[in-house]
Amino acid sequence: MSNSPFSDLTNVSETQLSKLDNHPQFNKWFLLTIAICILMVVSVNFVIDPYDIYKTPNFLGINHEKPGKQSNDRLFKAIDIIRIKPLTVFLGSSRTKQGLNPDHPGLSNAESIYNLALDGAVSYEILRYLQHTLKNQPNLKEVIFGIDFFMFNKFLGNQPGFDENRLEKNYLFPSDIMNSLFSLDTLEVSRKTILASLQQENYDKYYGENGFMPNSKYRDGKAKIWFTKSINIYFQFNYKYKFNDKYFEDFQKIVKICREKNIKLKVFISPSHAIDLESIRVTGEWQTFENWKRKILKVTPVWDFSGYNSITTEPLQDVMENYADSSHYTKPVGDLILNRILGYKEKEVPADFGVLITPENIESHLAKIRADREEWVKNRKSELELVQNLENKFGETQQQKDK
Repeated sequence: MSNSPFSDLTNVSETQLSKLDNHPQFNKWFLLTIAICILMVVSVNFVIDPYDIYKTPNFLGINHEKPGKQSNDRLFKAIDIIRIKPLTVFLGSSRTKQGLNPDHPGLSNAESIYNLALDGAVSYEILRYLQHTLKNQPNLKEVIFGIDFFMFNKFLGNQPGFDENRLEKNYLFPSDIMNSLFSLDTLEVSRKTILASLQQENYDKYYGENGFMPNSKYRDGKAKIWFTKSINIYFQFNYKYKFNDKYFEDFQKIVKICREKNIKLKVFISPSHAIDLESIRVTGEWQTFENWKRKILKVTPVWDFSGYNSITTEPLQDVMENYADSSHYTKPVGDLILNRILGYKEKEVPADFGVLITPENIESHLAKIRADREEWVKNRKSELELVQNLENKFGETQQQKDK
């Protein structure tokens, strides 16, 4: 063995060089592993397609049930518009989304129809999706627009899923590709899609294909529970209400666009349940609600299905025919709405359901709603008390938070 003071240094350097020689091999396998993992994530997300934007085949028991699609309508509907290029669209909130069926026979002559309504949409979002539609279908012929009081609340903003970047494009925006294919969050949604598909034996291949997504909880025997939850949701988002002039200007733009482009426009006020109207009243905004209707009429005539009529006053019970909850009407009610505004089989529509209001008849119309409400209260005190009790509890909770 050499006693040279440099011998150890030589041995160390040789060992280090040996390790360095192995680094490229390690880096290669490390990068390959990462690439394989990324490829697996992308492949799973693409095949499962949990948001239904790539239109990969749906396999029963694997990816036919897509719970993630319901809560990502701003994503998949923007892409559907690019793909379908409809000539008739329904605009509005989740009420329209769940209630109006594009396959309604009164619309049978339309070449292509799409339900473009969005959950919790304010009027600005609706305007932008109309502009997105016109970018992809400049020959748009008809718009049916379900409007709601909450759409004009200043304290409500664009929903988290809203993204300006994906609108007025005729291609899938790069960030949407990245988020839908490369994301671990999407991988988790894919996992839930597989689990939901294993649990759900029925396969409705048409659900959401034309944008129509009826409430899946309809007639599940829990209507009273869903009514209670929807009233609390209304209080949560609209307990403080202030009419937003900017949102009203967005509504005016929608009407103006349709007129300038000769697009047939039909506007209607959604028929939420009478209990939902009481939620407006107990928060002290009934006068604001009436003034909102007066203001809308300065822009365009409107079909009003709200109020206390034979449809909206259905007694609260475990199984309802007309409502999934206090806010959302069912497809049969949506069919009646379309019958009325399209002039299709109007004899099947209750005489008190749907009034075309104008500046000339608005005051008598509002007076009748007030009178109808007084009659409703006489026989529905328990429903009135339900709303009042929920408002009291919500108000107490808000006071505690403010302290």
